[in-house]
Amino acid sequence: MTYRVGIIGCGGRGKGHAQGYKASSDVQIVACADPIGESRWAFQEEFGVERTYKDYQDMLENEALDIVSVCTWTEFHAEMVIATAGKGVKAIHCEKPMAPSWGAAKALYQVCEDHGVMITFCHQRRFEAPYRVARRMAHDGTIGQLYRVEGSCDNLFDWGTHWFDMFFFYNHDEPADWVMGQIDVSSERTAFGIPLESAGISWVRWKNGLEGVLAAGDANLQGAANRLVGTEGVIEVYAKDQPPVRVLRPGAMTWKAPKLTPEDGAERDGTVQSVLDLVDALKTGREPELSGRRALRATELIFATYESSRRRARIRLPLTVDDSALLTMLEQGKIGKRKGGRRKENMA
Repeated sequence: MTYRVGIIGCGGRGKGHAQGYKASSDVQIVACADPIGESRWAFQEEFGVERTYKDYQDMLENEALDIVSVCTWTEFHAEMVIATAGKGVKAIHCEKPMAPSWGAAKALYQVCEDHGVMITFCHQRRFEAPYRVARRMAHDGTIGQLYRVEGSCDNLFDWGTHWFDMFFFYNHDEPADWVMGQIDVSSERTAFGIPLESAGISWVRWKNGLEGVLAAGDANLQGAANRLVGTEGVIEVYAKDQPPVRVLRPGAMTWKAPKLTPEDGAERDGTVQSVLDLVDALKTGREPELSGRRALRATELIFATYESSRRRARIRLPLTVDDSALLTMLEQGKIGKRKGGRRKENMA
């Protein structure tokens, strides 16, 4: 069987997904949709797509698709995923973050569950060699017992979703127990239209005892993008001006850099692999590596951090509010440059 694929959003991420579909002999990209003519026509020429649509709804109505990639800005994900899930597709591969609010993220996931649609989100770093090698060393005795993971990035939402997902990846997807965090909004920043904190920190405890720290914005941690701390050593991933992965053990005079092999994914593109994994999961019936269930767990940590800042308290999971505390507090004028007065624009 050849799966019929449609792609919503013909920009950079849409092209990244298309490269994955082109690498599979089990699929054919039959259509794409984008409101910008130049984008969809260029996409059509590059990937040999037969039909293009200005309105994604028309594509869903006309093409009898099996798989749809949603590669648009975050604010459109819920609407597009929900509409797609109701059109008889078998699978959806969506860009991250899931949605602007916790309630919207849960809603789009539940609709896919209700319709029997396999949904994945492109946390593609799970397929990239440095992170896979770091996880292996964290559990093969190289650094003893893993007890803390750390991450540093630009923001908790658009980039932080990757690091929260990697924390779960390093911990074999064990469930988290609680979150305590704080955010500062001293400047107006956005990622693809969604307001961000200017600085944030999230402290997470997993039910198996692992602890995690994610620092973002102008309060980020110095040194490595990821750090895994064990009882007998430290692993760093993407430390500045250093090899992609390095490890330091007690008594060692220098850091050691393990070799990244093809078996680890050294020669694979993470986004391409994310698509190939989805296609294989669809064929075999297994859970895909980037499943919506796993993405939902990482997403919960984002909004639990915002909620902790709003309540000034530790948040026990599962998270019981549906909004984004950051967006609500901005709208209410409780944080940000307009603190003390309500924002005029609708932040819902």
